[in-house]
Amino acid sequence: QVQLVESGGGLVQPGGSLRLSCAASGSIFRFNAMGWYRQAPGKQRELVAVAARAGSPNYADSVKGRFTISRDSAKNTVYLQMNSLKFEDTAIYYCNAKGYGAKPPDYWGQGTQVTVSS
Repeated sequence: QVQLVESGGGLVQPGGSLRLSCAASGSIFRFNAMGWYRQAPGKQRELVAVAARAGSPNYADSVKGRFTISRDSAKNTVYLQMNSLKFEDTAIYYCNAKGYGAKPPDYWGQGTQVTVSS
């Protein structure tokens, strides 16, 4: 059973920074891609950033230049460094991992709240 546990959320002022962590149970080499999604109140869940095992990370246009996704295989952890946070970044952030195959399994963490407020 795959478990993804997020941490690092919290309350931050506009312009501030947070780093989210997603610790996976077992090796992240099992996953073809790992990423972060977010869901704001009344809105659909949206992709924030994804890092595949091969290739460059992809980011939502709204976070390009401000957020950075990274993987630490030794710690089985994926990070999301969020800088220059804005009010509109307020959401629950979810870690996601996708396996391999024609219908790759999809795994989700429980989510961590990020609130940007003055």
